[in-house]
Amino acid sequence: MKFYTLSNSNFLTYKQKFSLFFLPIGKNFRIIIVQEIEVTMLKERYLTKDIMEDLQSKMVFIGGARQVGKTTLARKILPKSVSNSQYYNWDYAPDRKKIKNLELPGDNALVIFDEIHKYKKWKTTIKGIYDVYKNKYKIVVTGSAKMNIFRKGGDSLQGRYHYYNLHPFSLAELTGTINAISPSNELLIDTRNNIDQFETLFKFGGFPEVLLTESTRTLRRWHNEKLERLFREDIRDVENIRDVGNMKLLGDMLPDKVGSPLSINAIREDLEVSHKAVTNWLSILELFYYHFRIYPYHSNKIRSLKKEAKLYLIDWSEIEDEGIRFENMVASHLLKFVEYLQQSQGYKLTLNYLRNVDKKEVDFLVSLNNKPWFAVEAKLNETKVSSSLNYFKDRLNIPIVYQVIRKNNTDIMKDDIRIISADKFLNNLI
Repeated sequence: MKFYTLSNSNFLTYKQKFSLFFLPIGKNFRIIIVQEIEVTMLKERYLTKDIMEDLQSKMVFIGGARQVGKTTLARKILPKSVSNSQYYNWDYAPDRKKIKNLELPGDNALVIFDEIHKYKKWKTTIKGIYDVYKNKYKIVVTGSAKMNIFRKGGDSLQGRYHYYNLHPFSLAELTGTINAISPSNELLIDTRNNIDQFETLFKFGGFPEVLLTESTRTLRRWHNEKLERLFREDIRDVENIRDVGNMKLLGDMLPDKVGSPLSINAIREDLEVSHKAVTNWLSILELFYYHFRIYPYHSNKIRSLKKEAKLYLIDWSEIEDEGIRFENMVASHLLKFVEYLQQSQGYKLTLNYLRNVDKKEVDFLVSLNNKPWFAVEAKLNETKVSSSLNYFKDRLNIPIVYQVIRKNNTDIMKDDIRIISADKFLNNLI
């Protein structure tokens, strides 16, 4: 029996194991080689180090979209940093019994509770365990978007935990790049090309199941099943939706709404339902991490719009139009960047877009303490500087401005605006 190790994935290291069997045929033997593949090492996620540091003083809650990798992070990656760990899954009957009976490890351990939010008494249970054993156990709680819903309501665990939203893979995480971020300063751009990784991420999105396989067949099935799983296994557990059919239709419509100011009234007319129903359904889908919205930056200097949000999907791979998908991919990277610095470092960052009453528009503005830090305009191939970029740069005194394009091998300055390929720019975020 022989083992060979090779790295042929951005996520995993494989061991190929060849088992040799000798089949007697008369006086001779036929050698049959059976190849098995074992996954032996998972790539660390971008939150691993921060979570382990926070566990020294508090519990850590990990939320995020379905199948974004929360359970894998908690069960297979975090335990590598400790000598002892115990995993409990509420969906597994023996674990459920142990949780109810408070059968906990005898030794000091990293204790992971997965999907425990499905237990009606979960908050009381976790609070009691933490208050009694906080010096003995490091506690991680993971779950679906219900964790997010809980945080928006009454919080009896206030002060006892840190919360992280786990995002899909981004380009920097895919390439294993760790960037030193200094808010208010210019991004330190490493100008190496990352074209292959970028194109893979652009096509398959950042969810591990699809990105790992790089299979178009898997991608199609993923898109077909995603909303059904969301409604069947998540939303129905916490929300009483009377008109599920129309809510699913809304989910089908949203990829075509990406990147444009969102008109709830237009959606209401298309679905022939009330404004209140559409507003409620959008909020529910956002709580379950199907999409996110960014809002216009308000300033009297530019006669900005105040209310109209722009909508983007957490999974950009289901958007057919390449230009809109590209804009969504950039939006997702910036959201991950902003939320990471908020949740891990405590910076007061916001992600907005710029649009005034004259319909001048820039796709994204990242602000620190409500003061512009840098602006980003996403274009497929256009190297001519957007006139809106110059307008808002001057009016708002934006110190750093980027025009990010899909076209590769580009990095130039024009009018104090940096025009740069996406595979270079995105790799310098989180």
